[in-house]
Amino acid sequence: MAQLIKENGLISVQNLGKTYQMGTEQVRALRGVSVKIGRSEYVSIMGQSGSGKSTLMNILGCLDTPSNGTYELNGKQVSELSEDELAFIRNREIGFVFQTFNLLPRADALHNVELPLIYRGIGSKERRERSITALASVGLEDRVHHKPNEMSGGQRQRVAIARALVNHPSIILADEPTGNLDSKTGEEIMEVFDHLNGEGHTIIVVTHEEHIAKHSHRIVRLRDGQVEEDILLSKNGYPVESDTNPSAAQL
Repeated sequence: MAQLIKENGLISVQNLGKTYQMGTEQVRALRGVSVKIGRSEYVSIMGQSGSGKSTLMNILGCLDTPSNGTYELNGKQVSELSEDELAFIRNREIGFVFQTFNLLPRADALHNVELPLIYRGIGSKERRERSITALASVGLEDRVHHKPNEMSGGQRQRVAIARALVNHPSIILADEPTGNLDSKTGEEIMEVFDHLNGEGHTIIVVTHEEHIAKHSHRIVRLRDGQVEEDILLSKNGYPVESDTNPSAAQL
């Protein structure tokens, strides 16, 4: 596993566990997950329903906290932070891209992209300049003043990606980013992520689709709350090195 894990990692998750109380029953969503992700990596987290991938995504995105284990992001021990501190990390360090776009329907593309900067108190001139730059980076410089209902699904997802980029986050975390798109448009969106990673952005995609995951350079596959497999991919999407957790594979 040594060659798969970056020494100077942006993310370090060690022995992560998450248990939910469902009435009288305890559900262990994550069981001893350890993963490291380096700067500028392009990683897909995969798994079937119930594998723990959504729980892991929520913890990586500071939307939830682990029951045990540690999560270090950019030198900060996230697993020990308060709710206010987690909110600060979410706004500064993580750019989210969701399956359902989550755009304000009455706001144009520019204002939707500006929102994270408004929350940070950035002045209007800088907000506008940074938002236009982010929209141009995803090929929407000619859609700045269009509202979501005036754009296609693919264009709306590009706006969401621009919004994720505008704060210059450490990570872009994309949850099933092509789930609401047809296959052709989905491939175009993945090409945007490919381009952004080529510029040095760290991309984490959560997906259950193999053809989407093969755009990344590494697949972390979960099963029953454990890392079943951690695979490095070649440029054409074929495995070049893998590490398998025998205990997860036998569950």
